[in-house]
Amino acid sequence: MTDDPAAFIPIWMLLSAAFGFIIGEACGDNFRHRKCLEQANDDLREELANPRLTEKRLLRELRQQRGEINDIHKQILAVSKALKKHPS
Repeated sequence: MTDDPAAFIPIWMLLSAAFGFIIGEACGDNFRHRKCLEQANDDLREELANPRLTEKRLLRELRQQRGEINDIHKQILAVSKALKKHPS
């Protein structure tokens, strides 16, 4: 075994470079993720600024919900009429 500290310098250099790479990758990933979220927020703000699109979407959702409520109502009426005709 050698007592020369110069023999361990390349190992420490390799370890510090690997550690730096890992830290850089983690910070870079966080930065990319943050930029992506900021872009999504900007897109949502632009969409909210346009009330016509929001209004159309709400009207479409309301129409769809009304249709589903009507379908449910028809099924409930059919069941209740059947129960009146055939009491158990």
